[in-house]
Amino acid sequence: LPQLGPHLPPRLMQQPWRLLYGTARDGFSLRTLYRCGDQPGSPALLLIRDAEAQAFGAFSATTIRCSNGFYGTGENFLFSFSPELKVFRWTGRNNFFMKGDVDLLMVGGGSGRFGLWLDGDLHHGGSHPCETFGNETLSSREEFCIQDLEVWGLA
Repeated sequence: LPQLGPHLPPRLMQQPWRLLYGTARDGFSLRTLYRCGDQPGSPALLLIRDAEAQAFGAFSATTIRCSNGFYGTGENFLFSFSPELKVFRWTGRNNFFMKGDVDLLMVGGGSGRFGLWLDGDLHHGGSHPCETFGNETLSSREEFCIQDLEVWGLA
């Protein structure tokens, strides 16, 4: 979290964060993630560690939630630590920031490719270069197994 501080919107830099959801504590379920992370108006930091110990994730300026359409703002971004922090900001090419239902959470999109996606049981995910964030593949493979996942929100 400290390394991401300078990349967050200025209004959030000095804010305390707390763990809202963690697979180690709350089990592997996208439904539970939505329920625990539902803090209206609170931004969210999604941190993932895959089976190959790669760390990456997404910052959302709004709560991570179930939605019919895409939501989010140009403050959203993707990041990876491989091994140093890389941040992928909004390109302005589309507004496909985030979209979620009980079976799939998607971050970033365009041309049928998602910057980051997670399945409903939070065991598998994937990452592809996408138009929204102009990102590289966040994990070492385009599809990965999730070892650990956390959602942090403002305390």
